[in-house]
Amino acid sequence: MPLAWALLLLLYAKRLAALWHEPVWRVPVLVVESDDWGAGPLDQATALAAIQAVLLRHRDATGQPAKMTLGVILAVVDTATTTASAYQRVVLDDARLAPVLDALRDGIAAGVFVPQLHGMEHYWPPAVLAAAQTDSAVAAWLTGAAWPATEALPSALQSRWIDARVLPSLSLPVAEIDVAAALETATFARIFGQAARVAVPTTFVWNDAVERAWAMHGVRYIVTPGTRHTGRDTVGKPIGDGRLIRNGERSHSGVRYPNGERRNSGIRYLVRDQYFEPALGHDAARGLAALARQTLLGRPTLLETHRFNFIGAPAEVALHALDNLLSQARAAYPTLRFLSTEQIAEAMTHMDSALIETRLCGRLRGWLVRTHTLPRFARLARLTGLALLLWMMQQWTA
Repeated sequence: MPLAWALLLLLYAKRLAALWHEPVWRVPVLVVESDDWGAGPLDQATALAAIQAVLLRHRDATGQPAKMTLGVILAVVDTATTTASAYQRVVLDDARLAPVLDALRDGIAAGVFVPQLHGMEHYWPPAVLAAAQTDSAVAAWLTGAAWPATEALPSALQSRWIDARVLPSLSLPVAEIDVAAALETATFARIFGQAARVAVPTTFVWNDAVERAWAMHGVRYIVTPGTRHTGRDTVGKPIGDGRLIRNGERSHSGVRYPNGERRNSGIRYLVRDQYFEPALGHDAARGLAALARQTLLGRPTLLETHRFNFIGAPAEVALHALDNLLSQARAAYPTLRFLSTEQIAEAMTHMDSALIETRLCGRLRGWLVRTHTLPRFARLARLTGLALLLWMMQQWTA
């Protein structure tokens, strides 16, 4: 029996080690991560004000208000001046978008909104311009009504860091990625008065070249779905490199600096694989279940949501669900903390002992619970009897 246990542990050694190295949180943590805000429809201003009012009604154990990070899109097509051969953009700090930017800044000043880099646009402009030559719907999007919603574009074209004018998608030249990353990080800093420290790749499609370019301009953390997609296949579905990502894990990409020095990019990953999309039926109960699951596993709860939930007809339902979620979360977890994604990342990076478990016993308890997230390992552990030993260890650490 001990031999079977040893073989099983050896077989899963890499995955078990990754679970061990992932920081274990001592307190429940909740942040709502909402993408696609910024340059675009003007009715976002009203939606952002309504969200702010809900968030301000809820404070955590330390008195901090509930947080919503906003994946910000910094520019959108200027439909009035774009032609079939020349793309023109409107940037978020253009006077025409003042209501939206003012609402963003109001929420930031109130401590409930935290801007994160989502992209200059929610697409790669040359790819959209090329697609418009053969797709009348894309052409109408580019040159039609002002402030078009990027959600209306074909899914593949919403990926910024690939050329999806054809499928399977093509990689972008590294030089073009470097220029685009420099422009969007500089634009973010100009508009918000702070460097973009957290980036959320649009549609979660990005690669090493993007990481290196972002890192050169101050990005330190990338929000992921627990894996990485690097392109789109023949039907437009995201395809990845198969890598499993854990909270706090370092990127493998390296940066070459102007003096020729090479070093690790310094990028670390966060995992956002829990969802709160009220327009799609994800109610407060589902969000609360995600919080319970992540807290049991010693992980922060990053809930993914999108702008479309809070615009137009779905808005009332979404706001009610958000209010309910925060109320029930506070009632269920008296020690709940509302932290921004950057604060979560910083706590893990620096192993903040007030938030992160540094005791061996606590780390072991978190690791033992996490082994159940490896279904085949858990099944084989039961068959070999290893599960009993792990259960006894779990009781000892309780």
